[in-house]
Amino acid sequence: MSTPHHREDGAPRPSGGREIDIDFLQIFTLLNKHNFGEDFQSTMDSARHLIISLILAALITVIGTIGYMMVEGWDFMDALYMTVITISTVGYSEVRQVDAAGRIFTILIVITGVGFSLYVAGAVVQFMVEGQIRKIMGRRRLDQKLKRLKNHYIICGYGRIGRVLVRNLRRKISDLVVVDNNPDLVTNMEEDRLLYVEGDATEEETLIKAGIYNARGLVSVLATDTDNVFLVLTARQLNSNLDIIARAGTDRSKDKLKAAGATTVESPYEMGALRMAQRILRPKVTSFLDFALSTRRKDILMEELPVSRDSDLANLTLKDSGIRQKYNLIVIAIEKATGEMLFNPSFEALIEGDDTLIAVGEEPNLHLLAQALHPHG
Repeated sequence: MSTPHHREDGAPRPSGGREIDIDFLQIFTLLNKHNFGEDFQSTMDSARHLIISLILAALITVIGTIGYMMVEGWDFMDALYMTVITISTVGYSEVRQVDAAGRIFTILIVITGVGFSLYVAGAVVQFMVEGQIRKIMGRRRLDQKLKRLKNHYIICGYGRIGRVLVRNLRRKISDLVVVDNNPDLVTNMEEDRLLYVEGDATEEETLIKAGIYNARGLVSVLATDTDNVFLVLTARQLNSNLDIIARAGTDRSKDKLKAAGATTVESPYEMGALRMAQRILRPKVTSFLDFALSTRRKDILMEELPVSRDSDLANLTLKDSGIRQKYNLIVIAIEKATGEMLFNPSFEALIEGDDTLIAVGEEPNLHLLAQALHPHG
């Protein structure tokens, strides 16, 4: 039998699009366990070029040293010294007098060594100069890409929670922009090949650079509640339709974040404790939810599927839609456009445009149903 359930906050959805639901429980658990490719490849090529050059220079030095020891019968230090001053062409006099064979060998060392010296010097300069140029050009391309983004999500904070959050969102959402001003975390963002803005997330200029005017949603997971409150205030002033999800460290901060303009406020600590309690009280249910919510499993997933008004399944009952028979999926809930939630809907429950179905089943079948429910999406 259907059981109606209304959203506790009673707040309307932002007009900028569907709000995103972020599972902080999953993030709490995981805490314990664009084209950057070309730039990366180019950097690796330059580094490889430099390494090969240094290896060749060392090889010539070794060959020269051994050569003088064999041709002239010198000791190791004299042979090494002669090789180095010959390759570097510093112009010092010979260590000892050399015979005809030694002079021929010296000529070969000069010709070969000078060439390789220039080659090594060029490789070093190339590595240093190209690295700076590449960094500047890469930043410009990044800025251009940021300007073209629309309906993207801004993640403010790339600490422990932020990094796990981004890792999970990237599996389904490609347009993400991460904001942080910690130099170490900026390095991590570069390594993870993310679109990012280096700066203070509480500053208007930084949020504008991240494209807040065209963004669909923002997640505030900064280190302190004070920063999160200030960020939410600033973001809400810049975009009144933005879906804002904020992290709260204490119960008192929840009300402040709501008052500042957050659409949803979550406490990882509270939800983590709740999850551990449920693990004790309902271990089988918790295990099932882990399986259903894990994106690493293909045999069973739980997914929310929006219904387009022009879908052939719109305005049909669950029984007439044939979802169970055709897609082998179970619809466990329907969220109506008004925010009313129907749990365990009956076969007579009506599917309407702008509803959202919560379904469980295999990933390929969920994908097929998503296409049927949103044919032009």
